[in-house]
Amino acid sequence: MDILTLLDGDNSLVSFPRVYTQFQEAMSDENTSFSEIGDIIVYDAGLSARLLRIVNSAYYGFPQKIETISHAIGLIGTRELSDLMLSTIVIDKFKTIPESMINMESFWQHSIACGLIAREIASQKENLDPEKFFTAGMLHDIGQIILCMKLPQISLRILLELQSRQEPLHELEREELGFDHAELGGKLLKKWGLAEFHVETTTFHHEPGNAPNYSLETSIIYLADILANTLKWGCSGESKIPSILDEDVWEIIQLPDRINLTDLRAKIQTSYDETVNLFLQKA
Repeated sequence: MDILTLLDGDNSLVSFPRVYTQFQEAMSDENTSFSEIGDIIVYDAGLSARLLRIVNSAYYGFPQKIETISHAIGLIGTRELSDLMLSTIVIDKFKTIPESMINMESFWQHSIACGLIAREIASQKENLDPEKFFTAGMLHDIGQIILCMKLPQISLRILLELQSRQEPLHELEREELGFDHAELGGKLLKKWGLAEFHVETTTFHHEPGNAPNYSLETSIIYLADILANTLKWGCSGESKIPSILDEDVWEIIQLPDRINLTDLRAKIQTSYDETVNLFLQKA
């Protein structure tokens, strides 16, 4: 099966809301002010309100209340606000997957957990921007949603087969399709015009050593994915069998100490709970 046939010709899949396109165009113009960029986002009242809720949450922990989008941009920057917009828009974009295929609430819980854990790991490394890793974690399994949308019967058969075979999901997908959700997700992100950082961390998140330019960053997403599954924060449909951690990843990341799951859970539990509530618009 040709992987690109799942993406080509579907404008609803590869297009983004106008507000995001306008925001990106404004960002590329160095003469555009924070106020003008803020006015673009304010036009979408729902998106604007959600972004302000996130910026005022424990995710950032600012001491003062942020009242306007332009003020938020001044504090966190246009690139980071762009990443938050992207995460929010992607969640809104994929809401209609049947429960028989995948539980979308649990899927996004896993993705949020992966993003927060990746951000925490990246914060322990010099010369990395931790905030980029939250969005990378949010996007890493996006290809699985596309498979469920485009190939529902095959996807359901693979997910059912996963219950009886002690193999990783991506290996069953390759056996059946010739590619996996990681590769498909990377192709989609490339069509969206996202940075190579996001394309690679998605494409190679099961095999970070194969990432040609971002092996360190992809290794962090790989590790965060395994830790999120181990902590059972949401589920993206992966096997219940614990993943075997590739020891080469420790050599690539070079953390000072092994990660203690109890400490990790305690450190980001509050942030995880609030971020899930914010992004999934729970009461």
